[in-house]
Amino acid sequence: MTEARRRPRGADLLLHVALTLTAVLMTAPFAWQLLTAFKTTGEASQSPPTFWPADPTGNAFATFFDSVPVWSQFTVSAAALALRVAGQLAVAALAGYAFARLRFPGRTVLFGLFIAMLMVPSQLFLIGQFELIRDLKLLDTVPALAIPGMFSAFGIFLMRQAFMSIPPAYEEAARLDGAGPLRTFWAVMLPMVRPTLGALAVLTSLYSWNDLLWPLIVSPRGDNRPLTVGLSGLQGQYGTDYPTLMAGALVASLPLIVIFLVLQRQFFNGIASSGLKG
Repeated sequence: MTEARRRPRGADLLLHVALTLTAVLMTAPFAWQLLTAFKTTGEASQSPPTFWPADPTGNAFATFFDSVPVWSQFTVSAAALALRVAGQLAVAALAGYAFARLRFPGRTVLFGLFIAMLMVPSQLFLIGQFELIRDLKLLDTVPALAIPGMFSAFGIFLMRQAFMSIPPAYEEAARLDGAGPLRTFWAVMLPMVRPTLGALAVLTSLYSWNDLLWPLIVSPRGDNRPLTVGLSGLQGQYGTDYPTLMAGALVASLPLIVIFLVLQRQFFNGIASSGLKG
């Protein structure tokens, strides 16, 4: 009995050591970014590199705010993120509920096509998406940044799995009370998948905030370019001011950190409760 108890403790110890090492490896780049932001340009470029700044300074942050129109680009990024998240949650929830609960001809084939889209690189859709935005006369606008991201095969799949994990008894009870499909969806089913909605909101926010290629395509004049484009402009062809770049990346990552901290419980609950059944 004693040996049987010791083995799990040893396994738990190894697991905790492995998780601790993994956490250190994952946080090391962020720590390096934070410390580099307080170095001078010469200190950040010297070889061999130093981990701790010898004389910490905040000049890189001042240089970043002087070099990049931070507030205007931040507003564009935040507006595009809000539109993209709201649109994707609406589309994914409605489509996921339809695939999970409604019966209609061709449902299996159509859902299979959505799953097949997950295997196709997103860059293959760029030409078609650009032509669509151009024909709608939305180039160099905030909606142009958000509209393609409102439609996601992964989001629909995630919401479908979440709806399929709910017992049918809830729908049957709503039907007996006289609720139709839309009423059942809004009042009964949607509140029960709130954690999955939170997880999808976090993932969509991450993709929207870090998107770089699409803004460069649909905002050729640069009037409505997000903060990621401003950060990319800090990288020169012949040299890069790494402290300024790291300071800008640190400032740009703060909104995502806040979003994750606010929705972290819903994120983990949503990922744990969906995608495993059905």
